[in-house]
Amino acid sequence: MEETDADGASTTGRRALLRSGALAGVALVAGCLGDEPEQNQMPGQIGSGLAGRESPGGTSMSEMPAMAGELTVYSGRGEALVGELVGYIDELYPELTLDVRYGGSTALVNQILTEGDASTADVFYSVNAGSLGKLAAEGRTQELPEDVLSKVRSEFRAPDGQWVGTSGRARSIPYNTDTFAAEDVPDSIWAFPDQDRFRDQMGWAPSYGSFQAFVTAMRVLAGEQRTRGWLRGMLDHGVREYADEFQVAQAVADGELGAGFTNHYYIQRVIAGRGDPPIATAFTRNDPGAIFNVAGAGVLDTASDGDLAANFVRHLLSGEAQDYFARTTFEYPLIPEVEPVGRLPTVDELNPPELDLTKLSDLEPTIRLMRDVGLNV
Repeated sequence: MEETDADGASTTGRRALLRSGALAGVALVAGCLGDEPEQNQMPGQIGSGLAGRESPGGTSMSEMPAMAGELTVYSGRGEALVGELVGYIDELYPELTLDVRYGGSTALVNQILTEGDASTADVFYSVNAGSLGKLAAEGRTQELPEDVLSKVRSEFRAPDGQWVGTSGRARSIPYNTDTFAAEDVPDSIWAFPDQDRFRDQMGWAPSYGSFQAFVTAMRVLAGEQRTRGWLRGMLDHGVREYADEFQVAQAVADGELGAGFTNHYYIQRVIAGRGDPPIATAFTRNDPGAIFNVAGAGVLDTASDGDLAANFVRHLLSGEAQDYFARTTFEYPLIPEVEPVGRLPTVDELNPPELDLTKLSDLEPTIRLMRDVGLNV
């Protein structure tokens, strides 16, 4: 269910993807979230629907250019999360032969750079903007068409058009509604170490990639000294450590924690799996605790058919695909015509800081800093 940057990529062919990728995706996602009744599926939706959710807006795949030919996608997004979507696109076009290599985003970037001009990759689909920025900086991507780029806001795509975001995740504060009221949760990340109500009540997952990206944003935006002080302040406040952010959200819902630090979708997954647990979502404003990171895709310089590769990326921004991200992975859709799932503000209502998302790939100084203050990473 979780996406990591672990090594171990595998190649999945067109028919095998539909059998193992899509079906494994259904099994694993359903295992975490609970099966959805088939009758809730709406026209134009991929996979299970959510009760009461309307058909998606935006541009339908049926209105996009058809795809034909051979296409190789290096995917840093996990097969369990996106295999069903990719399989749907594959089956939609009989003349398309789609080969997908799944692996960690960082590992796939290194592989593409090592392969050089001999790489067979046409599209790189990344779990984060940093990996896309790395390839673009190395000159390994090509500019996407304007009609693809313009589907999302400017801050969710490369300024030079070398990649585009396809779905988003917001940093958030899950809190237990039996322990805290909404007004108890500060809207500044810097306030948490100073408020006694949060002593021995908070949880985090310092070894988890999303948390490390958050600390990296803090270091980039506020400097190493202030970041060090915040980390030490939270440790002095008795913050508890978990293996991943889904466990943090579960602990909050269980009442084991009063609040924590996670990406927003972990809260929605807990709610989907439990019905109506005592957990809600809060957001900070215009600070490192409010960063909004994106998964995204770009066309590589080795693409044998750049138009076909760009068309695949275009399909990831279709109404159906954006609705799939909202319903199946609980991420934020990036096109305005599709709303997120759950009691969440829209993208326009969030207050992230101004930040070049590609800087979140600069993890080495972050890891050194976290270890220096005593974190086990």
